[in-house]
Amino acid sequence: MARTANIYTRVDPVVKEHAEEILDQLGIPMSNAIGMFLRQVVMHNGIPFDMKLPLRRPLAVGELTKEQFDSEIRKGFDDVESGNLYSAADVESHMKSRFNV
Repeated sequence: MARTANIYTRVDPVVKEHAEEILDQLGIPMSNAIGMFLRQVVMHNGIPFDMKLPLRRPLAVGELTKEQFDSEIRKGFDDVESGNLYSAADVESHMKSRFNV
């Protein structure tokens, strides 16, 4: 008879639901998926995948909804109104010092 240990964890309910949907399509119970992950941790002697921050990329105006676009424009207006801005000379100086441009 196989011995087992219990693991109790708290996870974001939305993440759990999405993971369950995917695992159901694969025919893998959540407990098996967690066991597979832990076996991989042991085999790799660490996390079995790269852990990196996603690449930051500039906003593409064409990909924004109207609400997102309006929000970004409002942020810009708020920065101007609060004086949170840089002069062209400051930007040029920064670019020269940082990028030798």
